[in-house]
Amino acid sequence: MIRSLPLPLTLPIAAILAAFLSVPALTGCAPAVVVGTTYGAAVVYDRRDEKTVLDDEWIELRAREIYLRDREFRLGGQFSVTSYNYAALITGRADTEAVRERYAQRISELPKVRRVYNEVAVGPGLSLSRIAQDSYLTSRAKLAIQAIDLPNFDALRVKVVTDDAVVYLMGLVSPEEGDATAERVRRIPGVARVVKIFEYVEPKTKGT
Repeated sequence: MIRSLPLPLTLPIAAILAAFLSVPALTGCAPAVVVGTTYGAAVVYDRRDEKTVLDDEWIELRAREIYLRDREFRLGGQFSVTSYNYAALITGRADTEAVRERYAQRISELPKVRRVYNEVAVGPGLSLSRIAQDSYLTSRAKLAIQAIDLPNFDALRVKVVTDDAVVYLMGLVSPEEGDATAERVRRIPGVARVVKIFEYVEPKTKGT
């Protein structure tokens, strides 16, 4: 059975957001910084608008709350949800197919979620060593993407998620940008597979 670390079970999402919003009053930081570096970077570089970026953050918070509030999920799985432009990627491990499917169904029912990619595997949880290696691969992938030389391409527009050496790529990119990104990441030693979960757009050229 997969067991996660003990976590508070009754903290509502409103309290989580309240804690986020209270930080600026104590530190003097702008609210955009409190939401996270993802939001701060997206405001400048992302092809999503600000509302979509915030909605994606909200989806991830709601997904975490669903996990914490359901005993079957806490004891029977380790799940991570990454939302990009209302597409929710679920990675992790579940004890049974039933738990895997039930969690994905709950995420699909969240307001604004348009599509769910359920990549949760059934089996034992990952070791700490494997988790550390995945974190390293994510960092390597982000660094590799920065070296892509295409007009108007920005590496910050690509979301990278790694689970058990499988690298998932999300973002609003052109077909050329998506192919170049996947090819760069595929060459990284230790990457077992690259999965593109891109939404393809035609990038605007300067002056248009």
